[in-house]
Amino acid sequence: MLPLWKSIARQTFTKLESLADFLELNQDQRAQLVLSPSFPLKVPLRLAQKMAKGTLDDPIIRQFLPLQQEMKPHANFLADPVCDVRFQVQDKLLQKYAGRVLITCTGACAMHCRYCFRQNFAYAAKSGFSDEIAWIAQQADIHEVILSGGDPLSLDDALLSPLLQGLGTLCHIKKIRFHTRFPIGIPERIDVNFLALIKAIPQQVYFVIHCNHARELDADILERLRALQSIGCVLLNQAVLLKGVNDNVGALKELCEVLANHGILPYYLHQLDRIQGGEHFEVDVACGRLLIEQISRELPGYCVPKYVQEIAGEPNKTPLM
Repeated sequence: MLPLWKSIARQTFTKLESLADFLELNQDQRAQLVLSPSFPLKVPLRLAQKMAKGTLDDPIIRQFLPLQQEMKPHANFLADPVCDVRFQVQDKLLQKYAGRVLITCTGACAMHCRYCFRQNFAYAAKSGFSDEIAWIAQQADIHEVILSGGDPLSLDDALLSPLLQGLGTLCHIKKIRFHTRFPIGIPERIDVNFLALIKAIPQQVYFVIHCNHARELDADILERLRALQSIGCVLLNQAVLLKGVNDNVGALKELCEVLANHGILPYYLHQLDRIQGGEHFEVDVACGRLLIEQISRELPGYCVPKYVQEIAGEPNKTPLM
């Protein structure tokens, strides 16, 4: 019998025509969409239900529906804007920064964000993580392991469990960090069995969720995230500054307040990684700085995210303030 979260995942929209019908889009609006995008459509039902009907001018729709603007070429927008390939130490391992390493656990996600900087990444086909754990075991200077992808919560418990158990045996690893958007689309993934896996990890566990707009959140999502907090996980959020989504004071302030009100600290606001086809999402850095200045006047410091950009080869995220 399938776990509930897998049954729910089967309700995901993968056909543009079906989603356009669900959103009651007219022919003019449908003409603005890419019928067969190179990066496939993937939208969980929960998110689709939060999208406004009969319009493309909606902060959730803009993140997930492929617009014709994706087809516009631009010399400064690249297939691998953060140069992931340069930092691969193994097929599933990236090391960009001192003291930490990132495992690309899977290429699968609960949803496909149109601005995803890894949409062209060549994910390793082999299953299991024995090689990665063996490599990390030999690196005494590594103290944190980041589980990313894709989305690590896309993995079955049967695959996730041996990975976590293996990392749990490494005494020099002090922190394990999940980067995930899964709870935003399918919060049911955080079930009793998953919580038991996380609770068994001897290291401090961090969950960095990815949420760009307060409307993405709901009571069910926040309840599941609270369950992670109840077993000692630290929750942070990273957002991407996106034109037409959160590039105004009201949207950004509301997102930060809702997160902080539920014990999730706004961690990063990322300047867009210049992924091929993503030019229409880019917000000028000067506008981003102004937004941070404005919300800083109205919110306490712990509610204001760091405005940063990833620049390949730099030893850390680059602050933009």
